[in-house]
Amino acid sequence: MFYGSVYPAWAEVDLTDCHNMAEGFLMEVCVDSVESAINAERGGAGRLELCSSLLEGGLTPSLGLLQVVKQYIKIPIYVMIRPRGGDFLYSDQEAEVMRKDIELMKSHGADGLVLGALTEDGRVDTELCMELLAAARPLPVTFHRAFDMVHDPAIALETLISLGFQRVLTSGCDSSALEGLPLIKRMIDQAKGRIIIMPGGGITERNLQRILEGSGAQEFHCSARSGRDSAMKFRNTCVMMGAAFSAPEYGLKVADVSKVRTLNAIAKNTL
Repeated sequence: MFYGSVYPAWAEVDLTDCHNMAEGFLMEVCVDSVESAINAERGGAGRLELCSSLLEGGLTPSLGLLQVVKQYIKIPIYVMIRPRGGDFLYSDQEAEVMRKDIELMKSHGADGLVLGALTEDGRVDTELCMELLAAARPLPVTFHRAFDMVHDPAIALETLISLGFQRVLTSGCDSSALEGLPLIKRMIDQAKGRIIIMPGGGITERNLQRILEGSGAQEFHCSARSGRDSAMKFRNTCVMMGAAFSAPEYGLKVADVSKVRTLNAIAKNTL
């Protein structure tokens, strides 16, 4: 049962507290620029996941980005701790980088952290996660979509609960949260309020209502981005800065205020 429309449309709701209230959904928007952060907050996001390189699924942002975003933003900022793209099996050196990044982000005002690590056989790396959670204390920590790569989601969920993660971001171990909806619902039933299950992955205005109603989730995660052409007038089309499959050199993707607003409105009207 949802209580999304207890408040009339004109009522001011403090979204930062939405996850403490039965009345509302909390929308987390992943952003990798100051402009996206501002747009997400303006559109009604309740929390930001701050990353660099969303094309790679989100990597650890720079300290500079965190500091500048903090100058412009009032809602909580959860910082991604992910040293590289690819899998979630980390070497000792990579783990060291993650610990350092946690200390730095914490000391520069991160409100929470987002991280995850797996063993080679697709289980949650309890040893590393324990160390990283200890470094993160007292900040709340979300286990990210590394969860979607686990061998046994039911067991992995119990592991995350016993480790003390506050929430898990998941597409239900499928290509998108819509495809993974049956598992997301099972996870929410299994969790029984011991951990927050936050659907994410391909959430748009077209499928959000189905995902919220079909899962029972109280929070959701999206990027709500639109493409935009680069402002560059002179263009060298022979050169690419990344691999051949990377983003077009002269295209930008930015969180779109109207998309965020629309998603927020859908969540508020979902019963």
